[in-house]
Amino acid sequence: MKTRRKMRGEWDKRRKERKEEKSDVMGQTRRELSWGWQDKLSMRVARCCPDNRVRVSRGKQEGRSTMCRTAHTDRVNACGWQADGKGPSIWDTFCHEKGGVFGNQNGDVTCNSYELWEKDLECIQQLGLTHYRLSLSWARLLPDGTTRNVNQKGVQYYNRVIDDLLACNVSPMVTLYHFDLPQAIQNLGGWKSPGVATLFDSYSKFCFQTFGDRVKLWITINEPHVCARLGHEVGIHAPGLKEKGTAAYLVGHNMLRSHAMAWHSYNSEYRATQKGAVSLALNSDWFEPLDPLRHEDVASAERDLAFTLGWFAWPVFITGDYPELMRSAIETQSKMMGYSGNWRLPRFSKEDLPILGTADFFALNYYTSRKVKSGGCCGQMLSMKRDLDAEEVLDPSWPISGVSWLAVVPHGLRKLLKYIKDVFNNPTIYITENGFAQVGPLQIEDVERCKFYRSTISEVVKDIKHHYMLYISPT
Repeated sequence: MKTRRKMRGEWDKRRKERKEEKSDVMGQTRRELSWGWQDKLSMRVARCCPDNRVRVSRGKQEGRSTMCRTAHTDRVNACGWQADGKGPSIWDTFCHEKGGVFGNQNGDVTCNSYELWEKDLECIQQLGLTHYRLSLSWARLLPDGTTRNVNQKGVQYYNRVIDDLLACNVSPMVTLYHFDLPQAIQNLGGWKSPGVATLFDSYSKFCFQTFGDRVKLWITINEPHVCARLGHEVGIHAPGLKEKGTAAYLVGHNMLRSHAMAWHSYNSEYRATQKGAVSLALNSDWFEPLDPLRHEDVASAERDLAFTLGWFAWPVFITGDYPELMRSAIETQSKMMGYSGNWRLPRFSKEDLPILGTADFFALNYYTSRKVKSGGCCGQMLSMKRDLDAEEVLDPSWPISGVSWLAVVPHGLRKLLKYIKDVFNNPTIYITENGFAQVGPLQIEDVERCKFYRSTISEVVKDIKHHYMLYISPT
């Protein structure tokens, strides 16, 4: 790999040249499309502020390491949605149904890392990354979701990516599930079916056995909260279900059971020889009361944290069960609405493998923050929103990025890190997602993104003294 001084000189030279360029840059223009704002390789950061790039990737303080990485997800970045024997996923189905996606667009092309991996690898080397997070497509490896039908071309593709990364001294972090359930499994009930845990465990063991000799960092499931709520309550993510007040809790429950089975399989069958670490990636905003002196607002912010982060972190890191604050709120609303069915928030059975302790580190996806006030109940139907009974608002002083929901609040990340440290027994924390959204034409001199990363890293550095192991993730 080139020396950093030489690389930096090359970057300065290229910046001058690119001011005159109007064609695409390293393939990015043709790959932006409707997904372009996500900019998973974050090339613009390195172009604008190479000094910042070097400091982040090499940063160390008193033995506590800071690592810099970027990422791609198979659906958004790898694409090749039906190439080389890949089976359909729920997102393939969702995107091809009219009305599911803005402008009836689909994800058939996107960033197309499946065909442009060499270009991406060049970017990774030029950024000087130490780690790279990628997600496997369950349907690319096992088109019908089972190990009875293995797609060898999918295996070859991921072997190539992993081997190329290691050859460049970049450590892969591999996510087993990032939103794209095989459609064949959805047809059997998907994440609502208890049997999905066994299928996920088989898929996980296949991946551990196939790639685990080289992969030392694993994420089982990315953002179960998003999959459950947006895919099964709100219906704006695949599979597009709107079964309010029930399905999301069941889906989240089965995702936790699936994660636990995969973790126990790794722990008993592969850890001794592969010596890796396994967790699940949990997303959360930072929530704080709109009026800190108003008891109702304080209680609402606490509920929001319980329903978002605590829903999955509490069973894994604290008690092996859901937060009592969450369960009591759901049961209160059930009684008020005259609900007489089974528990809407399921209970773990004696037959389930233990959930507590099934994470070797805390993987956090953070993007923004919210102020919270009491209220927010809506309508006369059961729903997660009614259970939460809280209203989220934006502070008008927070700048908004390219999408309306993503307010730029770097200090919220620092506060959330401290909360995790204090509440979840001071775990090792990997920041597995964080980023800045933009829309419109690509700007080479990306000042706003650079400012975002500088302020975010500054807030994180303030907490390094609290013995975190931090994994910086510009996605």
